[in-house]
Amino acid sequence: MSPGTGPGRIGVLDATLREGEQAPGVCFAPHVKGAIARLLDGIGVEVIEAGHPFANEEIGRAVAALSRQGLRARVGAHARARREDVEAALASGAGFLGVFLCVSPDRLRDRGLSLAAAIDGAAEGIALARKRRPGLVIRFTPEDGVRSPMADVAAAAATAVAAGADIVSAADTTGCLIPGTPRSLYDWLSRLRGELARRGACPRFAVHCHNDRGLALANALDGVRAGATLVDASVLGLGERAGIVDLAALLAVLAQDLSAGGPWRLEKAGELYRLVSRFSGRAIPPHFPVMGRDAFRHCAGVHSQAVLADPRHYQSLDPAPFARRTEFSLDHMSGRAALRRALDGIGAKGLDAGLEAAVLRRVKETGCAGRTVDAEELGWIVAYEMSLEGSGAGALSRSA
Repeated sequence: MSPGTGPGRIGVLDATLREGEQAPGVCFAPHVKGAIARLLDGIGVEVIEAGHPFANEEIGRAVAALSRQGLRARVGAHARARREDVEAALASGAGFLGVFLCVSPDRLRDRGLSLAAAIDGAAEGIALARKRRPGLVIRFTPEDGVRSPMADVAAAAATAVAAGADIVSAADTTGCLIPGTPRSLYDWLSRLRGELARRGACPRFAVHCHNDRGLALANALDGVRAGATLVDASVLGLGERAGIVDLAALLAVLAQDLSAGGPWRLEKAGELYRLVSRFSGRAIPPHFPVMGRDAFRHCAGVHSQAVLADPRHYQSLDPAPFARRTEFSLDHMSGRAALRRALDGIGAKGLDAGLEAAVLRRVKETGCAGRTVDAEELGWIVAYEMSLEGSGAGALSRSA
């Protein structure tokens, strides 16, 4: 990507139903998977990775059911580079097949496999899938490739492409990469692209980044900069260990910063996140980017005053596409600007200076106790302070 230019069209593969179920204790019922898939399809993701059919019959049936729903997105099935896995994935009717093979010398040794034998097995499975389903989109993932010898990764990927793979995925399986260092995905993927080009292979590239160091999104964008056009993500970043790229955070960057992909229907994200949170048993952290309760909420008085004049002073993302809005918290950090906005909201506009100061003191006292003041409680505070001044609580109700 040249300076000042966009990355072109970037697609998103959502792995909530596959990688997400690898988070401890997360398992979605088939009807819930259907609801999640419909929302993902509505948002506009390119691929919905629905599961690993060979893992168990229930997953196989769920992938098959989703494949029959007539979604715009391709439904994806996951498979090891083994014939039985590929057969199960093909039987599901999925329109996208992800075949993975770990090319790490240590893993191959532990499994008693030579690199050549492993590559031959992967090529056999991919060739079988291509022959059976000519229109199938096939992705090959050299698992943990970023920690494996580049020559081995390139040999496996080139053979997979020759056998029929459309996409090669750069997988930071352990979340070990760091942008701007010798362990960057940009450098690694750039080298892989060059190696494959020299072998006459020019597939599309994808990235699958784990979040062990909190750098999954940064690494994924590093991969996009190196030419990847498909990025794996999941709702809440659910996945093995610390998970993978969070879907909403990725979409925010693609839509608002890179103008890439889409058209995204981001207003559906709130419903999707509430659904996945409910049935995964994982709460949405309040401070979570984009979809957290506090993602667009301002607290400090200086911030609130500035944001009331222009949200861009302390807000770099527009909440509106996600059907969210700028909010203000009333607590020990609040100032008069945020208080007056809140007072307007409850119909208590135009309090005299003394009463307003008393209300603000009470709000700050409440905040010092570790709570925020919502609209209902603010009304109680105003009524109480008015009663102390002898103004009567009825004045509040008349002004509302």
